[in-house]
Order: sequence, then C-alpha cells, then structure tokens
Amino acid sequence: MTAVERQAVVAVPPDRLPALRRRISAVLITTQILGGLGVATGIALAAVLAKEVSGTESLSGLAPTATVAGTAVLSMPLAALMTARGRRPGLVLAYLIGAVGAGVTVIAASVGSFPLLLCGMAAFGAASAANLQARFAAADLAEPERRARAISLVVWATTIGAVIGPNIAAPAGRSVTGLGIPAAAGPFLWAAGIFLISAVVVAVLLRPDPLLTARALAPAEEQSPAARSLRAGVAAVAASPRARLAVVTVAVAHTAMVSVMSMTPVDLAHHGAGIDLIGLVISGHIAGMYAFAPLMGRLSDRLGRLSGIGLAVGLLACAVFVAGTAGASHGQTAVGLFILGLGWSAALVSGSALLTDSVPQPARAAAQGLSDLVMNASAGVGGAVAGLVVAQASYAWLNFTAACLLVPLAGLALCTRRGRAKSLPAGD
Repeated sequence: MTAVERQAVVAVPPDRLPALRRRISAVLITTQILGGLGVATGIALAAVLAKEVSGTESLSGLAPTATVAGTAVLSMPLAALMTARGRRPGLVLAYLIGAVGAGVTVIAASVGSFPLLLCGMAAFGAASAANLQARFAAADLAEPERRARAISLVVWATTIGAVIGPNIAAPAGRSVTGLGIPAAAGPFLWAAGIFLISAVVVAVLLRPDPLLTARALAPAEEQSPAARSLRAGVAAVAASPRARLAVVTVAVAHTAMVSVMSMTPVDLAHHGAGIDLIGLVISGHIAGMYAFAPLMGRLSDRLGRLSGIGLAVGLLACAVFVAGTAGASHGQTAVGLFILGLGWSAALVSGSALLTDSVPQPARAAAQGLSDLVMNASAGVGGAVAGLVVAQASYAWLNFTAACLLVPLAGLALCTRRGRAKSLPAGD
C-alpha cells in the first residue's frame, strides 16, 4: 500500500462506513453483471468453436475444461496480488488477462490453431476468477451479521449476465462475419471488450480499496505483514475446523453441480429432448444458482453458517435423487436441476461467509484464493470423470456418485457443529 493509499484508507471515519459499503457493493454488482455477461457470452459457443477448430467433436469438451483449469491455476497468483496490494489491482489484472485470453481465442479461431485456442481459453478463465473473488470483496467491509447477505447480492448479480450472455452470442457471431472471423469466435471478441470495460470500472470506482480499508480498521495485532502471506492463509485454513469445512463445502457442492449439470444435456438428448428444451432446463438451473442467492444469504445470516451448509447438503441430496431417478421424464430432470442450483447457491454463500468468519483478517485474501483453487480444481476433475461415468454406466450412476460426495461433507459438518468452541462468530 502506498503512503497516499494508506492515508486515504485510514481517513475513512466510522460514520461513513455504511455509505462506503453501499457504494462498493454497487460497484461490485456492476462489474459482476459485466463480468458474468462476458463469461456467459463466450462460454455459450466455446464447445462449438473448439469443434470447428479441432475438426472433431471428441475434443470439443477441452475448451470449457481449459477455462475451468485457467480459473483454478490463476486463483492463487491473483490471491497473492490481492494479499499484497488489495482487491482493486487483483480484479483489474484478472479482467485484463481475461480480455487478452478472449483476444487470443479469436486469433486462434482465425488461424485454425487448436493449441492456441486452449491457451486463450485458459487465460479467459481469469475473468471467472475475478467474478468469484468479487464475492469476497463484498464481504471485506460487511458487518459480520450481514456478511452472507453482502456476498449473496454479488452472486445474485451474476444472474443478469448469465441469462443475457447466451442470448447475445448469436448477434455477436453475426457481427464479425464480414471481418473474416468465424462466427463462433464473435462472442469472444465481444467478451474482450466487456472485460476491458469491467477493468476500467474497477480501476476507477473501487476506491478506497475494500480490503485495504478493512485492514486499516482491524486491531493493531492484526497489522503484521507476515500474517498476510499465502503461507499464513493456508496455515489459517489448516488450523481452523470451520475454515476447513468451508473449503470442503464449496468444493464438494461445486464438483457435484458441475458434474451433474455438464452431463444433463447429454442425458436429455438421449431421451429425445431437443435443443430448445435442453436450453430451458439449463436456464432453470442457472436461475436456481443465482436468482435465489439473496434468500440463501439471509437464511445464512439468520440461522447460522452451519445451518446454511446443512440446507445445502439437503438440497443437493434431493437434487441428485430427483434427477437420478428421472429416467425419460424431462420435467423431473428440470426440477432436479433447479434444486441442484439452489443447493449450490446455499453452499457457495454459506461456505464463503463461514470461511471469511473463520480466518484472521490479514490471511483472508490468501485463504479465499485457496478456496477458489480447490473449488475449481475439484470441479475440473469432476467434470472430466462425469463423462466417463455416464459412458461406462449411466446418468443415474453419476447422480449416485455425486450423492456419495455429500456423505463425508455431512459428517464433517456434524463433527464441526459438535466440536465448535463456546465463542462463535455471528450467525451461529
């Protein structure tokens, strides 16, 4: 932190904190809408573009997989930057990398290079990393008893971009046909511009930096620079049963969601569903993921983080049962996917709030980066394994496998509740 930044941060009086919280939340919601729009616009045709460039359908799944891998790999470096310099530099850099990745993807499509395409898609994943980290930025200055709601509002904002993005993919594709660029690469050109706008919004408006402000307001014993390292963040998670539960919760929920969701279109098509119906089912799933996040945040703040995690486990278990036993019933599959989205939302909001509650303020950015790394790495493996399970067994067995992941999570949550200390963070 520079001397000018430190002076500006320390100068924030307590009576201005409510207004500052609202302004930072508004900025983060704006960038989340933009970032979600850019990611959804590009991802909508990622597999199609990969098929066109590679010339084979068998490699089409590598494009979204590269994006997930990029998000995971970049999570810790971005967390290290935020730990040292604050949220603003990390978010700006992430959106810029995402914009470069989108541009590289367009170039790869134009020259027909599949390896270059995968590199571009991996860098494109930095924008997803920024969107994920934005939820933690919303929690930096939030009161402990309202922390889950602050996180949930930023998660909710993703709904707008996630819904609009796929619908503008076709116009984006048509807009580049006269430029010699494949239509399937058009959404990535638009995404590059959207990410650049997001970077500018963060750089200009996210002031003062919420993480640096929170540090300046923290007790003197939490001001040690040594407590802000990545090693300190990992150690803080390892030392706290509640923090470990938070990381496991988000990772398991995300893995189960990605695994089942990614193979649902295949199962629906196998049972005669058309593209329109598949799109409707996935849209309902996305609505479950994001649209009800504020409700999940309110429940987590009122009932407690562990209760929110218990709700998430229950919803996810119900979802995989409903979807796994649907067979040829498209309506039952749709209901299962909607509930799956609700369970993911409850887990992400409650798990993220619990992690923030459970580690010291200086180590939070590093611990949050670790959580996103584990979450995306686990989901990447789960997505890859999901195809093998469906190919070798069935969609029903995939849902059963996802249910098996929930058993140790439920056990860990129960053990954590029984062994918790007498002094609990707000909400529990």
